Amino acid sequence: MEECLAKKMEITVSEAEKRTGRNAMNIQETYTAYLIETRAVESQSEGQCAPVDSLWRRYSEFELLRNYLSVTYPHIVVPPLPEKRADFVWHKLSADNMDPDFVERRRIGLENFLLRVASHPVLCQDRIFYAFLTQEGGWKEMVNETGFQLKADSRLKALNATFRVKNPDKRFTELKHYSDELQSVISHLLRVRARVADRLYGVYKVHGNYGRVFSEWSAIEKEMGDGLQSAGHHMDVYAASIDDILEEEEHYADQLKEYLFYAEALRAVCRKHELMQYDLEMAAQDLTSKKQQCEELATGTVRTFSLKGMTSKLFGQETPEQREAKIKVLEEQIQEGEEQLKSKNLEGRDFVKSAWADIERFKEQKNHDLKEALISYAVMQISMCKKGIQVWTNAKECFSKM
Repeated sequence: MEECLAKKMEITVSEAEKRTGRNAMNIQETYTAYLIETRAVESQSEGQCAPVDSLWRRYSEFELLRNYLSVTYPHIVVPPLPEKRADFVWHKLSADNMDPDFVERRRIGLENFLLRVASHPVLCQDRIFYAFLTQEGGWKEMVNETGFQLKADSRLKALNATFRVKNPDKRFTELKHYSDELQSVISHLLRVRARVADRLYGVYKVHGNYGRVFSEWSAIEKEMGDGLQSAGHHMDVYAASIDDILEEEEHYADQLKEYLFYAEALRAVCRKHELMQYDLEMAAQDLTSKKQQCEELATGTVRTFSLKGMTSKLFGQETPEQREAKIKVLEEQIQEGEEQLKSKNLEGRDFVKSAWADIERFKEQKNHDLKEALISYAVMQISMCKKGIQVWTNAKECFSKM
């Protein structure tokens, strides 16, 4: 296997820029463009500084790339994009997609998306992805020339397959249920975290009132004044620290959100398998029907009620020549149907093998990432509590010296 692109090239989304322009409908709009910078790793190992290549991309272009990857590689759990608009926000966090803090978090998320794709053993080798990183002009035309939109399955077709598959694969059914539950659990976790952030912000800011009251009190006390003033200062610092704390916490929330969106990527693989299974069952059913028709024509007996059989009884049987001609056509269709069924079976087995290998890779990545994120979040909470204890310890010392 070739070495993944992430080891050959440094990829960063280094900057976000607010722009104004006209869309395809000639309507003026404001949007954000992101600067992608790439640098070859090989020349750096030889002691040379490789030149940096850069180009700008809009979020919609990232969406186009991901849609292309999802359609072209249906057996792969394609990494998700960061959210287009902020969700699970607490009251001090802006839901405006042009808010600088949100744009910055999305910039980090887009860089993470590119690194995920560049590290994937299959996706990293895609020429369209490479062109996305290195070719600014003509990239959209290159994507559209692949005709990937024609391969995209409609939602109605996917829904139809979900309800009409007779023999679903148990592993994919369980995976689909797991992805639903994963999404539900992480959604609930993010909602709880947003409520906690709201309350925490209030608790910290109220400590600022301690600072104000102690400061006012110190003005009327001669012996106690310095101690009260110092304690008030510690409370002010404590109250102000919550802004940085919750900003850091958003980083961990974004890591959870990535796996919230990964749940949909898992379901997409399951839906594609259902569609393939549905097509296989329909092909098998059609082949059985044609074999039965052929047998009925050859023996002159009708085993099941049909409009054609009733018509034959009312208006007379077909001539031997007509029957032979129909049998010949059916035999050709049966042969073609058997080849098609064989091909679909082989395609289905290859899909399951490839999909399950990628799902196992994803599970390993997920377990590592979520474990790391939750441990880091716990460490941050411990650190925050220790700072709170230290503030009150300092305040206690101030009071003791009065």
